[in-house]
Amino acid sequence: MSDYVPCPRCGSTVVKKVSFTWWGGALGPALFCHVKCYNCGMTYNGKTGKSNNNAIIIYSVVVGIIAIAIVLALTRI
Repeated sequence: MSDYVPCPRCGSTVVKKVSFTWWGGALGPALFCHVKCYNCGMTYNGKTGKSNNNAIIIYSVVVGIIAIAIVLALTRI
């Protein structure tokens, strides 16, 4: 029995937690319970079954703003 909701696309319960992504490294997928269906390849939130796309966009923007702020702070020293 899987700890995650079935895939919303195909209904499969063969899903695994994603440990690393290009957009969030290791922290992002852990924050959003990002899982991947091994039947159809869809990635989604393993707790809700919904897409993580909005969370990914917000996370990426926030991390980008923080990175820019750090670079600006370091260049003003």
